[in-house]
Amino acid sequence: MEARLNMFGSKVALGFVKHLVAANKPVVGSELPAATQELVKIRASQINGCSGCLDMHTKEAAAAGETSTRLHLVAAWREATVFTEAERAALELTEQGTRLADAAGGVSDAAWADAAKHYDEEQLAALVCLIAAINAFNRMNVITQQPAGDYEAGMAARMIQH
Repeated sequence: MEARLNMFGSKVALGFVKHLVAANKPVVGSELPAATQELVKIRASQINGCSGCLDMHTKEAAAAGETSTRLHLVAAWREATVFTEAERAALELTEQGTRLADAAGGVSDAAWADAAKHYDEEQLAALVCLIAAINAFNRMNVITQQPAGDYEAGMAARMIQH
C-alpha cells in the first residue's frame, strides 16, 4: 500500500504535523500518566481505523513497558479486568470525545463526572487536548491512507526533528 500523500514531503503537511506535535508537548509533560496517554491514543485510533497510529502507539507503549495483555484488550476495555478505574474513565471519555457525531449532545455529563473523580483540572485539560490531538492525527492518516507495519519505537521523534 502506498500513501496518497507524502506527509513529510509536503511543506504544508510537514509544517502542520510539526505544529501538532509541538502542541502536544504540554500533554506529554503533564501529570496525566504516560500509560493512560498511550491507552487513549490506541483507543481513539481503533475507533477511527487509523492503522498508522495503532502501529505507532502500540509499539511505543510496548517499548515503555506496557503489557501485551493490556494492549490486546484495549478494544474490549469494558469487559477487561486489567484497567484501573481511572483508565476506564479516560477510555470512556476518549470514546465519547471521538464519536461526537454518534451522540446528540456530545460527551455525557456522567462520563465527564467519572473522569473528574480520577483526574484533577490539569490532568483533565491534558486528557481533552490529547483526545483532540490524536483525533487530528487519525484523520490525516486515514484520509491519506498512510501505510502501517514498519514503525519502530522512537521513529516519529526522529522523523519530526529533521
